[in-house]
Amino acid sequence: MFGKLVILSCLMAAILAKDPATEVNRCSKGQPFPLEVRALNCITPPCTIVKGTAMIFEIDFVNNFTTTSLTTQVRATTLGITVPYILPEDVADVCRNLMYYAYCPLDPTEDVTYLFNFYIMETYPEIPVKVEISLVNQDKDVVTCFSCPIKVVGGNAGGGN
Repeated sequence: MFGKLVILSCLMAAILAKDPATEVNRCSKGQPFPLEVRALNCITPPCTIVKGTAMIFEIDFVNNFTTTSLTTQVRATTLGITVPYILPEDVADVCRNLMYYAYCPLDPTEDVTYLFNFYIMETYPEIPVKVEISLVNQDKDVVTCFSCPIKVVGGNAGGGN
């Protein structure tokens, strides 16, 4: 299973490497912004994601701290309500998902790429949502943050724009 996941991640990384940057927004509190974000099949949000699948992001960012661990935190906002979106530990662990032979600890000014598989459960409602994605280090410092509108759809509706 793990071998298949590694092969799938490498294949997706090769596909993403050909995608242009996705238009994402700065976070509301002015945290450091990524160098570039690429979402598979999405240049101009809202990015469409089919329930039961994953939106795959490549996030290029500069680490400005001495960082031994990094965790992904996602907050979802819809209808004026913001809630945390809990990720599985293996997905939330940024260090485990760094690309191009990068690994933790990270030095200040080091720029790296993170492969983030943002899975949307089958039970998630079919609604537009703004997701805010933050990478937070062991000291609770936000290393990078961006927001991106998504549109959750069911069935075979797919693709992005």
